[in-house]
Amino acid sequence: MTQIKRAFKYRFYPTDEQAAELSRTFGCVRLVYNKALEERTAAWNSERLRMSYGQSSARLTEWKKTAEFAFLCEVSSVPLQQTLRHLQTAFTNFFAGRARYPRLKTRKRSRATAEYTRSAFTWRNGHLTLAKMTTPLDIRWSRPLPVGAGPTTVTVSRDRAGRWFVSMLCDDAIASGTDTDLSVGVDMGITSLVALSTGEKIPNPRHERRDRARLARAQRELARKAKGSRNRDKCRHKVARIHARITDRRRDFLHKLTTRLVRENQTVVIEDLAVRNLLKNGTLARAISDASWAELRSMLEYKCAWYGRDLIVVDRWFPSSKMCSVCGALTAKIPLHVRTWTCRCGATHDRDVNAARNTLAAGLAVAACGADVRPQREPSRTGRSATKQETQRATAGIHCL
Repeated sequence: MTQIKRAFKYRFYPTDEQAAELSRTFGCVRLVYNKALEERTAAWNSERLRMSYGQSSARLTEWKKTAEFAFLCEVSSVPLQQTLRHLQTAFTNFFAGRARYPRLKTRKRSRATAEYTRSAFTWRNGHLTLAKMTTPLDIRWSRPLPVGAGPTTVTVSRDRAGRWFVSMLCDDAIASGTDTDLSVGVDMGITSLVALSTGEKIPNPRHERRDRARLARAQRELARKAKGSRNRDKCRHKVARIHARITDRRRDFLHKLTTRLVRENQTVVIEDLAVRNLLKNGTLARAISDASWAELRSMLEYKCAWYGRDLIVVDRWFPSSKMCSVCGALTAKIPLHVRTWTCRCGATHDRDVNAARNTLAAGLAVAACGADVRPQREPSRTGRSATKQETQRATAGIHCL
């Protein structure tokens, strides 16, 4: 059994009073974050001083005492303190080189969210009541919480389509997967979302393309409406609902696919794709975004950690598509439109399945020997090894299911 922190996300339907209170809280959270960010930026630009979370918290207390920001006292103080902690984390990641400089939150583009800790909500008999509220939230329990577990942190959010969600962070125990000695190589693509080393190819559902005509029609209607009008708001919500439908279907498909791969195999080997660089291709950017390779990898990482599986990532410069999985010979160049090719040894390969088999072989070599053991290949132009030099066990993360 693996003990983890796991978030369970549910949809809920607030009353008018609850919706108004949460909307005020979202606005105050955004204001405090932006004001603290501006002060920290100004302190650095003028005096080269780094403000800490404690200093920002003291400044928040001072803001509440002024007539201009006295309304901050009307909402729960916990979400305001939590947003300062999130800002501190953002700066920590920036100075560590893991993220860009924090940006200001906007009402239209930023996610409307507020985080409550134990002192700001009541959990009793399966009912959740937030601070400053007298009635519990009307939650749709699509799945039960772990037996005997209660939420330690609650995050309330509202998406662009106007849907309300509550995410509860709980302690959970994950049973290890059934013992298996199977391994699989995964090659991600566009026509086939993934090709497996077993020869199976899973088609790409192309969720965005299926709703593209409906989305384009809704966006044209939005463009014709006057800015600031109620009709424009209605059309904006219509566009957001279509995007939400696409996102939900894509996430559901990826969850089912990754869960199956992790349950059936002890070792999963994937390619280290530079998705951000691939999106610079104007011809394929839309299809690559729809495939959502980064989310697929993220799901594999935390599910492998949950179920005690091994995830191995092969270096992006490894020539998996150009190498014969039978004899190990390299072909000089295979254009992207060529989906099958024949090696000089006589073996005929499907491009994607062959890449998956070579990825699996390279990953298992590293797992077994911890060194660059692989079929013959020419040195890459970067001089780096074809595979990463250690088996990568994914780090457990907090994900909403």
